[in-house]
Amino acid sequence: DSFDILGDGVKELLVGRDDGVLEIYNFESADDPVLRYDHALSESIASIQGGCVGKDGYDEILASTYSGWLTGLTTEPVHREDGSGEDLKLSQEMQSKISSLRNELEHLQIKVLQEREKYQQSSQSSTAVSSVPAFSVNDKFTLNKDDASYSLILEVQTAIDNVLVQSDVPIDLLDVDKNSAVVSFSSCDSE
Repeated sequence: DSFDILGDGVKELLVGRDDGVLEIYNFESADDPVLRYDHALSESIASIQGGCVGKDGYDEILASTYSGWLTGLTTEPVHREDGSGEDLKLSQEMQSKISSLRNELEHLQIKVLQEREKYQQSSQSSTAVSSVPAFSVNDKFTLNKDDASYSLILEVQTAIDNVLVQSDVPIDLLDVDKNSAVVSFSSCDSE
């Protein structure tokens, strides 16, 4: 998207990447765009948009991720102080927002507990039927031209415990900065 998030009268380029990096580029001159800000999310970004959403006068960037999370970055200051250095008291509007959010969170926690209990009861009954849940997998296998390697990227809306890569030919696995996996090698059985 393009949006004037810096408020300088020139639209910035908002970029959401597959690796979860959100970037803001500024066009300070006629040359190449300059990276002004970046923020890393934990999963790939499916959509990005700039606008005024939460509070009048404060622009925001909204990004939706692969699993459906909506993340917002705002220009509204988080901490405010008065001249003496003491924290300002929260306005009535802010206190009501916080109270509303706490009530909603408590309601959701109760609902989750009820659903877990309902699932436990149904799974232990004699008429329970077991089925393997269907997962939507976001996968990419791309060639990296710089070092002549392939990148395998897997995203699932649940935790990934194991990934098995099997090959008929010898392969080298390269470690990358974002990799949190523990790699284990085993020799290939020719049969």
